[in-house]
Amino acid sequence: MRHSALPAMALAVLATAVHSNAVNAQLGGAPGATFNGRARQLEVEVPRLAAAIRVDGRLDEAAWGQASVLTGFSQYSPVDGLPADDSTEVLVMYAARAIYFGIRAYERHGAPIASLSDRDRLGGDDRVQLILDTFHDRRRALTFAVNPFGIQSDGTYTEGGASDTSPDFQFDSSGRITSYGYEVEIRIPFKSIRYQQTRVQQWGVNVIRTVQHSGHEQTWTPVERGKPSFLAQSGTLVDLTDLERGLVLDLNPVMTARATGEPDAQRPERWRYARGTPEFGGNLRWGVTANLTLNATINPDFSQVESDVGQVLFDPRAALSFPEKRPFFLEGNEHFQSPNALIYTRRIAAPQAAAKFTGRIGTLNAGVLSAVDQQNADGEAPLYNIVRFRQDLGEHSNVGMLYTDRVEGDSYNRVLGADTRLLLGGTYIFSGQVAGSFTRGANSVSGLRPLFDLAVGRPGRDWGFNLVAEGVHDEFVAGSGFISRAGIAHLNFTPRRTFFPQNSIIESISFSPILDGTWVWDRFTRGTVPDDIKLNSRTNAALRGGWNATLFTWLESFRYPADLYARYYREAGAGSGTVQDTVQYVGTERLPNAGTMVAISTPQFRRFSGSAQILAGQDINFDEWSSAWILFATIDADWRPSEKLRLNARYVQQKFNRKSDGSLVRLRMIPRIKVEYQLARPIFLRFVGQYDATLVDALRDDGRTDDPVLLRNADGGFDRATARRQDGFRADWLFSYQPNPGTVFFAGYGSSMDSDEFLRPSELIRTSDGFFLKISYLFRTWAGTRVR
Repeated sequence: MRHSALPAMALAVLATAVHSNAVNAQLGGAPGATFNGRARQLEVEVPRLAAAIRVDGRLDEAAWGQASVLTGFSQYSPVDGLPADDSTEVLVMYAARAIYFGIRAYERHGAPIASLSDRDRLGGDDRVQLILDTFHDRRRALTFAVNPFGIQSDGTYTEGGASDTSPDFQFDSSGRITSYGYEVEIRIPFKSIRYQQTRVQQWGVNVIRTVQHSGHEQTWTPVERGKPSFLAQSGTLVDLTDLERGLVLDLNPVMTARATGEPDAQRPERWRYARGTPEFGGNLRWGVTANLTLNATINPDFSQVESDVGQVLFDPRAALSFPEKRPFFLEGNEHFQSPNALIYTRRIAAPQAAAKFTGRIGTLNAGVLSAVDQQNADGEAPLYNIVRFRQDLGEHSNVGMLYTDRVEGDSYNRVLGADTRLLLGGTYIFSGQVAGSFTRGANSVSGLRPLFDLAVGRPGRDWGFNLVAEGVHDEFVAGSGFISRAGIAHLNFTPRRTFFPQNSIIESISFSPILDGTWVWDRFTRGTVPDDIKLNSRTNAALRGGWNATLFTWLESFRYPADLYARYYREAGAGSGTVQDTVQYVGTERLPNAGTMVAISTPQFRRFSGSAQILAGQDINFDEWSSAWILFATIDADWRPSEKLRLNARYVQQKFNRKSDGSLVRLRMIPRIKVEYQLARPIFLRFVGQYDATLVDALRDDGRTDDPVLLRNADGGFDRATARRQDGFRADWLFSYQPNPGTVFFAGYGSSMDSDEFLRPSELIRTSDGFFLKISYLFRTWAGTRVR
């Protein structure tokens, strides 16, 4: 047997040599090497592929045998600096028109967790995310994530900001579950991304693997959480040469049609529909160079194929914002990011036309946007002009400016601002923004009205802190932005201490006391004590197996905000049977609050995950400005009975009981369910149902005179604040076919039902509904040119 093995071995060696020669010929170079992240082998030489390969989720083509291999992963979260429990290999090579990645993810604990799903919905799946810093500036990067089936999620990451999954890039991916775990192939065309305008490129690179069975995140480079920059700890793909991006000219025509229904005003039992003519629009994307892009749109659709998730306000003095969803505004939106959301494109409600220019010139990042919105009731079409620049300084710092201009007839709002992010001493981060608004309305003109936001922080591993001072003048207006609450100044100091217990069920635990003060603007300028004073604390614990728990406590004191109750009066003497007077409402000067919040989230089990958050204690009853016992709850549950079916249930409750006598003053309940069925990778069906029930008691001067509350109306009269009951239900159905971003077919139906009862579904009456259809197709051009 030993002798008979020799010829076989010789044949195997000969076959390997022949195979290797063939591969080398295809690659046009030497075999790729292995680069171990934990050994600090972070300068990656990438083999160049002479011919394209097929992306089918199988790493069995000859070329993959000579690709460079990234291995030696480290744990990043919840504890950094440890070797990864799971083995991962990332293969990389490139051709003239695309870069290729192959992933072998080994899973010794059983089959990975994955499902067929729509794009960007990988939160509960095992996944691998590529981070490509194509300008090699260690400040911004593109992200490409895939689950074991090759389902995609992509976006951008900005240092000092956050990950944004709203942008969509054109790339190919395919994956499969194997006996050892899973493997995925990825092809990213150069024409889908932006990069340097040079012949020879250096790209920053890192890889994050999320492992659901343990709740761990693992990185190829040994990233330290205590360092101020994540991207600065990336590796490098060196000497990428002669990349062919081609002519980037994408045309995306869009057709939308809708029909809206409502009861007939003359005969409510009948239903009538308004069928509008189909609307046509389109988007154009032109890659002027490898790093500059021009986008234009005519009559863009809102792309709101799902109603916004119901939210509740903890403080009625603040406003809620909702995310942007329109493709035109999402393209290159990282160039318009700004502290304090001074650029918020959902202000442009229904533009007739818009154009923008985004990209990078040397070390300058630029974004310019102009849009003409739909006409208002006076026949005026608001015109928006937005300019955003950000200049890199040194290795990790930058300085920026922005200008926004909204003109509507003779009225205008203009905002000019400057901001910076500076790395100080290699450890501390200073960030700041100052801005001023200039506004002319129909009957008034306001000069410079300021906004400031200054912060310094230390992001250390074991300890750190954040100190923030910010303020917004009460007449500051951001006509092209979003200010949650104007007319206040705010100071916050949050130190943090983190522990990493050894051989414990707790992997990491951090404690943060929070000192917080908020002033009304004029009191702040007069140097008074804060209106709202808070001494809070937050404790976060990451437990073995992927469990997470949070304990939050609050001890607060709020001052009476008289402006919030300008319409409030009390009906003095109403209890005696004779109204003696109508008196301006005056609340208690200051109210104390105290309570706690507990939150827990489960690991991502194979079929289930969930989270719950409960708040309880004494807080403000803003309906009457009195103390109340509160019980707030948010519960989320995800169930995946199969790889194609996903169900999400969410319940939100907000309850106030008067502290004076325990009676209920307000109760709001929002149950929501979403069901998605993925027929195939590009096709899915979705149903979303959301119930919203609100009960408000008749208001009174609680804890003081107990007189009934009167609300002054527009004509100067008074109405009693009587009890209110309201039910609402919204249902949305959607059929989606989306083989790639830009090419879609959506068909949907939505219906709204309302009633003046509380938690009586049988009393709901349909008040409106609608059908909609959207069809778009992405036309892409190709003409090969090299970046030199």
